[in-house]
Amino acid sequence: MTRSNPSPGTPAADASPAVQANVIPVARAPVLDDTQRESLRLLLAMMIPASQRHGVPGADDPLILADVLATLGRQPEAAQEALARLHEAASGPLADLTPEQRATAVQDFRQQHRSRAMLLVSVAVQCYYRDDRVMQSLGMEARPPFPQGFSVEQGDWSLLDPVRARAPMWRR
Repeated sequence: MTRSNPSPGTPAADASPAVQANVIPVARAPVLDDTQRESLRLLLAMMIPASQRHGVPGADDPLILADVLATLGRQPEAAQEALARLHEAASGPLADLTPEQRATAVQDFRQQHRSRAMLLVSVAVQCYYRDDRVMQSLGMEARPPFPQGFSVEQGDWSLLDPVRARAPMWRR
């Protein structure tokens, strides 16, 4: 796979040359305006902040943000709607609020628009744990699980004996 330079105006374009060298365009970014992208970036930073202790980036890292935008690009209407509801809960862009006001607005958004909030959370977590730096910090190889697989410690299979002894619960 050939790596390319990010397009000007994208979050990855603002990253350092070392980060830019690792950018692989996944899909076109959704049609989000600058205000929506900044609100998304601030929301991602609140969801998964960077950790100096563990040496991992936050979800607002330019490379991870680019992946989030590309992933949301597969469902642009849902992403735009979720960010519109976030701005509604915040009475405007998140950038216009103090950190305390942002926290309150995000909490309101999560309570009032649970499914839209879950879309953003799900995409953020998927993209965050796809990042090689995060995988390496967890002691895992930065590679896909297939075809090599990962070894899983064997557990106590006898714990399933009560389930196996039960009568079937489905229709025959």
